[in-house]
Amino acid sequence: MSAEASALPFEPPPDNCPLCPRLAGFRAENRDTFPDFHNAPVVSFGPDDARLLVVGLAPGLKGANATGRPFTGDYAGDLLYGTLAKFGFTRGQYGGRADDGLALVDARITNAVRCVPPENKPVGAEIANCRSFLVREIESLAKLRIILALGTIAHNSVLTALGLRRAAYPFGHGALYELPDRPALIASYHCSRYNTNTGRLTVEMFENVFATIRGRLDQS
Repeated sequence: MSAEASALPFEPPPDNCPLCPRLAGFRAENRDTFPDFHNAPVVSFGPDDARLLVVGLAPGLKGANATGRPFTGDYAGDLLYGTLAKFGFTRGQYGGRADDGLALVDARITNAVRCVPPENKPVGAEIANCRSFLVREIESLAKLRIILALGTIAHNSVLTALGLRRAAYPFGHGALYELPDRPALIASYHCSRYNTNTGRLTVEMFENVFATIRGRLDQS
């Protein structure tokens, strides 16, 4: 897919998406347990003329599944939105709520899986079922230049969505791939509390990835 390709219409999954029975059942349970939560597929956040697309794994139960906005309401969002702000990708202040007035600038955020999975672990069939939305979303972003994949699952799902062999572009923190007739792909460890608590990902490591992204976009 050329980065200059004409944008195609993109429609997110419906609130009662039936593609994954396990996720639909979990969604129904959460509607009973947490009636004030969003409890539906989480739509992407950010403008459709963005040059950067950030792809995470899936909504967190008490994060995006509660607020209805990707990476909003949990630690991963604190780190991600703070870093986006530092590198000029936001306008307004992040308040951990979908109505906090925050806007993204030249960036968009989505997930490889749009519904919250039990224990934050989608299975392979669920990742595959949701990939069609990722494919169509990438195709809809006519100005897209860089995709940032947070974690191995997001990285591999992006490669499959782009029709590329995973073995040719292995995941590694900070790995940057120039893809044929496609946006560039850069990988990072997921900005989860577990990864930062264990030292697998530091704030400096995460910011270095964004420094690379900022530099490339500023030169284009």
